[in-house]
Amino acid sequence: EVQLVESGGTLVQPGGSLRLSCAASGFTFSDYAMSWVRQAPGKELEWVSAINTAGDGTTYTDSVKGRFTIPRDNAKKTVYLQMNSLTPEDRAVYYCAAGVMYSSDYRLDSKYDYWGQGTQVTVPS
Repeated sequence: EVQLVESGGTLVQPGGSLRLSCAASGFTFSDYAMSWVRQAPGKELEWVSAINTAGDGTTYTDSVKGRFTIPRDNAKKTVYLQMNSLTPEDRAVYYCAAGVMYSSDYRLDSKYDYWGQGTQVTVPS
C-alpha cells in the first residue's frame, strides 16, 4: 500500500520556524520527485516547493524563497520542509506529493501520482 504521511504541523508564532516531515512507503521513493503543496482556507492548492530524485535540484515558489528549504533523505524515504520566518500568509494545510516527472511539470497538480493526507500549519495574525 502506498502511503505518504505528513507530520509536524502545529501552531507557531509569526517569525517562528517549523519543520514538516513526509514519510513514504509502498513505492520506490528514490525514483520520485517530491513536492510540498499547500491550501489556505478558502483558496486553491498552491505549489510550494519541489526536489528532484537525487536531492540536488530544488525549486520554490517566489513567496517562500529564502525562507523555506526542501531536503530529502532517500535512505529514510522522507522529505522535509524547513520553514523559517513564518507569517500568517503561510497558514495552510500542507501536503506532500510524489511524481515521476520533468522539473517543468512540478507546478502541475495533475502530474503527481501520490498525495499525503495533509498537516495543518497555523500562524496567527
